[in-house]
Amino acid sequence: MPENILIAIAWPYANAEIHVGNITGSHLPGDIVARYHRLKGNKVLMVSGTDSHGTPVTLAADKEGKPVEEVYKKYHNGFLELFQGYGITYDLFTTTHTENHFKVSQAIFLALKENGFLYTDKSMQWYSQSLKRFLPDRYVEGTCYICGYEGARSDQCDNCGNVLEP
Repeated sequence: MPENILIAIAWPYANAEIHVGNITGSHLPGDIVARYHRLKGNKVLMVSGTDSHGTPVTLAADKEGKPVEEVYKKYHNGFLELFQGYGITYDLFTTTHTENHFKVSQAIFLALKENGFLYTDKSMQWYSQSLKRFLPDRYVEGTCYICGYEGARSDQCDNCGNVLEP
């Protein structure tokens, strides 16, 4: 009797051209496993997509001087072309910028909230007066107050590995 096999690949940010590590680390192995199970006669569903809402996408848009939507679409479509070129086949390769994704993520959020798994709290955040917005961690760089490393981000230091408070 055929088995139902779900292969869910991690979603890369749609902020740059995909690199060989993404291909060899997740997409190609997933495709190999999918092909194996299809050859065995199993029913396979291989899914993934791109994260179009992360800070890396916003940073790329700022760097390119383009709207976020234009940037994520460019890289998302580039991923699809590359996968097709390598013969990697997805049953669904989507993006976090769809109406379905919004509805599902909101439903999950509300279910977690209604069942007491989420709580409201306050935290200190970096704010830019000139941009009139709060800044994600990747926008704030400075010197680590623990080890003195000058390339630390607002919430972590890659040099000493400590989590930093604003």
